[in-house]
Amino acid sequence: MHDLTILAIIWTSVLIAAYLGDKTRLTPVLWYLFFGIILVNISFLPKEMPVFITDFAELGIIIIMFALGFEEDTTNFIGSIKRSWGIAFFGAVVPFVIAYFTAFNYWQDHNTALMCGLAMTATAVSLTMVSLKSEGLNGTPAATGIMTSAVLDDIGSLALVAIMVPIATGEATATFSGIAWVLGKALTFFIMVVIIGHWLFPASQGLLKKIPVLGPINLRGFLSIGQGEYTILSLLLIAVSVGLLAHAFGFHPAIGAYMAGLVVHREYFDFHQEQQIDFYQQARKMIDNVAFTWIGPVFFVTLGAKLIFDLDVFLSVLPQALFLFMVLFIGQIASASLAARFTGGFNWPESLMIGFGMLGRAELAFVVMNIAFVQYQIISVEAFYTLMLTCFLLNLSVPLTIRWWKVKFAQVKS
Repeated sequence: MHDLTILAIIWTSVLIAAYLGDKTRLTPVLWYLFFGIILVNISFLPKEMPVFITDFAELGIIIIMFALGFEEDTTNFIGSIKRSWGIAFFGAVVPFVIAYFTAFNYWQDHNTALMCGLAMTATAVSLTMVSLKSEGLNGTPAATGIMTSAVLDDIGSLALVAIMVPIATGEATATFSGIAWVLGKALTFFIMVVIIGHWLFPASQGLLKKIPVLGPINLRGFLSIGQGEYTILSLLLIAVSVGLLAHAFGFHPAIGAYMAGLVVHREYFDFHQEQQIDFYQQARKMIDNVAFTWIGPVFFVTLGAKLIFDLDVFLSVLPQALFLFMVLFIGQIASASLAARFTGGFNWPESLMIGFGMLGRAELAFVVMNIAFVQYQIISVEAFYTLMLTCFLLNLSVPLTIRWWKVKFAQVKS
């Protein structure tokens, strides 16, 4: 089968998944995975994807993570950290502990338990915000709390992935020196991202402007090349470049892409005003389009295609998946809601809404599963099935619980 034929089949499934997602009001990610599973098991897609498709899918998750970072307003994010830190901390620690010990009880392997814990830690920001927006709740204080907490949660999870994956794969030892080495690399990488964001991107300001060659260069000038026609290419180059920097430090490129998006600010797009175009909003729409409609979805379809259906395996892990879902459902809502009430000062209706909004597991969870199952074979197929089914049920819970609580939420608020 020609590589482009495979891509055409995947894109066709993406269109159908988008239609079904709109009709069912469920995140299209679930349908992408579903079609990947179905198509590979009826032999419409090959069990071993060609290099072109796997690299295309890798580019997709890099752009998705860059888009998520790019969407975040760092000023609002920093300003709301004080109120949301507890939600992010307790809303991440409790699911990690639950997933870790549940997985260890099932499979008696610390590395498997570690990756399961990491996969269940980060909240799906996009899934929750889309669900809130569809119910007209995206402008509420609860939505702001969810967004900030989820971003904090994701940043912490990204750092944990950067530190723990090399240990789980055996590339770094679990000794003090090994952990210190991984921590040192992670710290060095994040310091370099801060340097890029605060000094290199706005190079024409501050002390750097006095440097002969570097001084006149800045991100604003880079993005404005060709009357702004190459802005998207410039942003994608930044995402891939910082992703490659992360890879050079032994981390997943998606980590670098997310951090790159987080440090690209609106003021860098203040150019060519004579054209009366908001280049920032235009760039956000185009990056989102690339990430969530035609390149990014390929990652999720190909991830689903890794799940070669085995009825015996499915039936064998169903009890484990249902149990993990139930304990995570209860633990996530309880930990996030209590933290929102007692560390964030939200009222009880808002706190419960935040708890429901923190249930989703999407982008980062699937990145971790891809690393653990596809790239390094850390987890077994049974563990992979269990995590996939658990994510499916948790994501299904987000729009359903938000829609149900919206009525109660409005009654209590009134």
